[in-house]
Amino acid sequence: MTVPPDARTRNGPPATLPGRRIQHTRDLSYVSFDSDGLVPAIAQDARTGEMLMLAYASRTSLALTLDTGQMYFWSRSRKEIWRKGATSGNVLSLVSLHVDCDADAVLAKVRPAGPVCHTGTRTCFVDPGKHEPEPTAAAPEEDDSEGGPTFRGGEVLDNLWITLRSRAAEMPPGSNTARLLADRNLRLKKLGEELVELTVALTRRDPAAITGEAADLLYHLMVALLGAGVSLHSVGAELARRAGEDPPGRRNDP
Repeated sequence: MTVPPDARTRNGPPATLPGRRIQHTRDLSYVSFDSDGLVPAIAQDARTGEMLMLAYASRTSLALTLDTGQMYFWSRSRKEIWRKGATSGNVLSLVSLHVDCDADAVLAKVRPAGPVCHTGTRTCFVDPGKHEPEPTAAAPEEDDSEGGPTFRGGEVLDNLWITLRSRAAEMPPGSNTARLLADRNLRLKKLGEELVELTVALTRRDPAAITGEAADLLYHLMVALLGAGVSLHSVGAELARRAGEDPPGRRNDP
């Protein structure tokens, strides 16, 4: 099995985590990941106490879970981090995260947005004698692809953020991201340059140049956020908060 890039294990018994509750990324140092850098993670409905699913998590996927408030796991078959509900919309919103007495298993108390099992049932631990409600269909995404591949912006940015966090953890030689993260002045200089280049492309109304420069700017903005210790998802949460506001005089705006 390919080991996740964030795999770490400890020798000897785990240290004690007060209350066995993981509240911050620093608390992940108390978790005993196995030799593959993974830990079993059970999702439990916080309201009903019902067990929903079992999956495996890596250190980075748990850090993302704490950052975003949604459950991320490690796929042992695809060998990558995945967000529960990224495709179906049936996300698991985190209420609290706990370790067991040996710190080698994780319990996530969550609020499910819909059926949890890939078969469409409420839980992966189904009593065959019980009637299960029909699975909730995810809302179709807006498609402006004009016949090309549909762009799922949130998923693309999530995957890029995962990659950037991995580079920050490893700081591999020869990595452009690692070089930027190691030099504050350089990454801020590059951010400013990309902003100017995008502005020029917009002025010239060159669609191809605008697309490329916008992608460059997004990358350098995310690196700058990571270097400043600010999560991309905290920015998303702020945008969501603003979208929920209803300023006077703008109630009819889209």
